[in-house]
Amino acid sequence: MIAVLKRLASIRLTLLWMALLGIGAALSYDNPVDTPVWVLVVPLALLGVNLLAAIITNTRINRRGGLLIFHVALLGIVVLAAFGRLTHMEAHIELVDGMGFMPERLINVRQGPLHSGRLDQVHFIQGPYTVEYRPGMVRGLTHSHVLIPDGAGGWERKVVGDDRPLILEGYRFYTTFNKGFAAVLTWMPDGGQPETGTIHMPSYPLFEFRQANRWTPAGASEEIKFWLQLETGIDPEGAWVLDARKSRGTLVVRTGGRRVELQPGGTVRLEHGVLRYDGLSSWMGYKLYYDPTLQWLFITSMLGVLGLGIHFWKKFANHPWPQPDDGGKRSERDASRGGKAIIEEGRVI
Repeated sequence: MIAVLKRLASIRLTLLWMALLGIGAALSYDNPVDTPVWVLVVPLALLGVNLLAAIITNTRINRRGGLLIFHVALLGIVVLAAFGRLTHMEAHIELVDGMGFMPERLINVRQGPLHSGRLDQVHFIQGPYTVEYRPGMVRGLTHSHVLIPDGAGGWERKVVGDDRPLILEGYRFYTTFNKGFAAVLTWMPDGGQPETGTIHMPSYPLFEFRQANRWTPAGASEEIKFWLQLETGIDPEGAWVLDARKSRGTLVVRTGGRRVELQPGGTVRLEHGVLRYDGLSSWMGYKLYYDPTLQWLFITSMLGVLGLGIHFWKKFANHPWPQPDDGGKRSERDASRGGKAIIEEGRVI
């Protein structure tokens, strides 16, 4: 049994599994949809077996307390990393001001085969946001206001940013550069019930001059093209703040060879119904991230640092640092050990 473990603990296998892990990391870069999670999990599992075998068979590890703690923590990191890949989840979502979170609106969803979070228990409502820009259109801080249940039948306000996530049920929501405006529309079909919804325009100010989208009402033969003329106070050369509450937008509607400009509250008669432009709103894009191992990874890493610190403390304690000399002089006995010269009175003789 020990012979088998020693083979599994081979440093050559360590290098081979690390190479496989590097290949898996390259294939998983940016988390492509067509790359299975096993390209990371399998090399991590093999490294875990290799490290466990080394801990059991290598006396230079298991007989030194500090090194043992370090390697056990390292093994824990490998196991947690593999488990995290099996249970993780990443996705994106766009929420309009006033809209509540709905799991079915998630896009670009990627998750491990063992993911079993409580996404259905996540509740919050999107509010307004501001984005600071420095001269040269350099994006600064994002302040996205959301409302979450306070547990007493009311709502609590939170501010979310690129580095200040909203954490609910273990899911972390980060704001992204992807945000923009939306036109709130009401479609009143002939002989039907009015329906209100939003048309999202491309990300702003990334696509400042391409604020356009299109939509075809049910039963209509021609699509409706929309173009949003915005007044946001944008200043490419100076500092400014993007705030939809202080922005204005004229909606240009094109269909059937017609071009109509609508202000908030304006209507236009189209094929099979009437379209009303209710006003300008905004939407914020979030990145959702879930990994239940994050806190345990931190604790295990600190344990590894502690073990390594204990190891080197004991090592240096057994070999004290050399003491400074007294005025640059050494005794004839100390100097003669070098076999080169004798130092006396600061002179070489």
